[in-house]
Amino acid sequence: MAYRKDQGRMARMTAFWTLAVLVFYGSSSLREMLASQFPGSLGRQLTGNIPVIGVEVTPALLITAVTLVGGMFLLYRWLETPKNADLLIETEQELRKVSWPSLEETINGSWVVILTVGFLMGFLFLSDVVLGRIARYVLTAGWNG
Repeated sequence: MAYRKDQGRMARMTAFWTLAVLVFYGSSSLREMLASQFPGSLGRQLTGNIPVIGVEVTPALLITAVTLVGGMFLLYRWLETPKNADLLIETEQELRKVSWPSLEETINGSWVVILTVGFLMGFLFLSDVVLGRIARYVLTAGWNG
């Protein structure tokens, strides 16, 4: 049963699938670690391959599958707690109020950022060269090349 089911749907889906990718990555890393750390027991093949994807059915795969399903279930339940659901609902409501810039404003803003970064890179490079030469002059008591 979802808390305030019809509100904040896009924010909830985005949060769920973003975190679900992390859960999947962690589960796949767990499978690789179990198979490499315990090659004799958890890495041995139980039956054939899974037909469509061609992955061997091993105890490591079964442990990983249970971990993945459990992690996804806990993630869903966690996002449906009133505190987290209200946060996501409010986030989506605030994002609907935002006035997004036009393409021309985005391009102009990007050029300002690019030119500013270029200017700062040049300034810092020249400052580094000048201060490096001054430090070398002071430390070596003269210009030695």
